[in-house]
Amino acid sequence: MNQIQMLQQQLEQRMPELELRPGEPMSRHTTFRVGGPAALMACPRETEELVEAVKLARELEVPTVVVGNGSNLLVDDQGVNAFVVKTVPQYSKCQIQGSEVTAQSGILLSQLATRAAEAGLTGLEFAHGIPGSLGGGVTMNAGAYGGEMVQVVTKVGVLLPSGEVEEWEAQRCQFRYRHSAFSDGKHLVLWAKLRLQPGQPDAIRETMRDLAAKRREKQPLEYPSAGSTFKRPEGHFAAALIDQCGLKGLRVGGAMVSEKHAGFVVNAGGATCSDVLRLMDQIRERVFQATGVELEPEVKYVK
Repeated sequence: MNQIQMLQQQLEQRMPELELRPGEPMSRHTTFRVGGPAALMACPRETEELVEAVKLARELEVPTVVVGNGSNLLVDDQGVNAFVVKTVPQYSKCQIQGSEVTAQSGILLSQLATRAAEAGLTGLEFAHGIPGSLGGGVTMNAGAYGGEMVQVVTKVGVLLPSGEVEEWEAQRCQFRYRHSAFSDGKHLVLWAKLRLQPGQPDAIRETMRDLAAKRREKQPLEYPSAGSTFKRPEGHFAAALIDQCGLKGLRVGGAMVSEKHAGFVVNAGGATCSDVLRLMDQIRERVFQATGVELEPEVKYVK
């Protein structure tokens, strides 16, 4: 019996209500729609389940990956020889008191923005079209259309490498462009508290509709992808550099540089992880040769 089988056995004994999925295809859990199986997946509903499952995995020295909506992940074709904890959609409770929103990390940002709008709270409109979860959004300080999570997050519930749980003030989270103290994967986001502002629900929803229309116009939402493939280089825009190099429509297997938005690598049909990685390598090489700018992936590769 290997370590992952031992983990499954102990989880079944200690937490019989925890949903476990051995050999679960990760292509079902990423917006790229690629990726082989996870050795073992758990789908917790409560904070206690998530914390205890991760602590047990760490005690058994089983590599652990926590994923939300998989909107920024590229999973290897051979899968993930690890314990994958999936927070979307079950770990997604949300509570609103006045202008403060407290939610578990598995709630989708789109759902959270809608809940805020219904409560007449403004400040989260930018996140309505981001396809990730709150946990992923906090981890990478997700942003769009001039908004970022750092602007609204006040506190974060954190599972430490030691197994202890703490609540951190936002200042401790080291937020910067597409980065936070949680980017190392060792400190896990359990929940977050957001401070929003009172607003008019109709006006908030109108703003969200306008931003959604801009996304449909400019982004290749008709194809599976992981959003922006590369981070914005200092002083440049990745999409503009890729477009400048004439790479729109470039393909490797089923992976293609979007013809609508050069910043997106999309699954044009039957793409594998290998296709995407090879295409990303070609993009980086050709952009560097032509411009001297080195592109850094925004998509996280997991194997």
